[in-house]
Parts: sequence; C-alpha cells; structure tokens
Amino acid sequence: AGARAVVLTNAAGSLRPEWPPGTPVLIADHLNLTGASPLRGARFVDLTDAYSLTLRAHARTVRPALPEGVYAQFAGPQYETPAEVRMAGTLGADLVGMSTALETIAAREAGLDVLGLSLVTNAAAGTGPDLDHADVLAAGRAAAGELGALLAEILTTWPG
Repeated sequence: AGARAVVLTNAAGSLRPEWPPGTPVLIADHLNLTGASPLRGARFVDLTDAYSLTLRAHARTVRPALPEGVYAQFAGPQYETPAEVRMAGTLGADLVGMSTALETIAAREAGLDVLGLSLVTNAAAGTGPDLDHADVLAAGRAAAGELGALLAEILTTWPG
C-alpha cells in the first residue's frame, strides 16, 4: 500500500495585500527560482498537476473561501529583496518563500499527489513593513492553532 499523497506546508511572504499574516493559501502552482532540482539523472517529471486538483477541491469543501495562489521558491536562507519580489510578481507569483517547490518535485517523481498550503507570515519585501524574523515567527505561532485545526479537518475528511 504505502503513502499516496503528501501535505506540504510553509511560511510565506504575500504579494497580495488582501492576504495578511495569518492567511492560509492553497498552492495552485509554483515557480522554482532556486536554480536547483532534487532530481538526478534523466528524470522528466510532469508537473502540469503538481498540486493535485482533487486534493485542492477537497480542501475547499472544508473551507470554501480558502484562496489559491502561485508560490515562488527562492534559495534562501535570506529573505527576498524588493526587486526579487517584483520579479516574482511579474512572473505570476502571489507568495514567496524558501521551501516546498523542491519537495513537490521530489514527491511527484515518487508518484505522490501533493496538497500544498502556505501560511502567510509577512508581507513580501517591499510591499509592507520591513521584515523582522521575530515578527515572522510570531505570526506563525499566532496562526498555528487555526492552521492546525484546518489541517486536521482536511485530513480527517481526506478522500480515498
């Protein structure tokens, strides 16, 4: 039997003012801006449906107003610059962060369906107040209970 799906979560900066810290966002697609891949050799993984349409639809049955967005992964560990955030926005990103795209690629190569969920912990660089890591951590802690409850409801009603 084994696992058939994986849930990936991250903390993200939002390019969208209507998504303040504490907002959970379904990941509909990603931009891998790390310059890296977790795959080695001739591995040509189809990422057309990298974030499962079925699992995203299920999450919206739990929370119908759950927004969806495109997540851009940067290499980190530093926060993005305002110019990088503008570039990501031009490319279609709604969220920025330092994880998840590479994990999604590896999961899809392993044949797993992926449900990605970002928790907005800050406005992306240049779109709001200066970034302070302590504030980002505090925003994550403040939303942990609600995010945990959302994940619990999604998982306890998981299809299949």
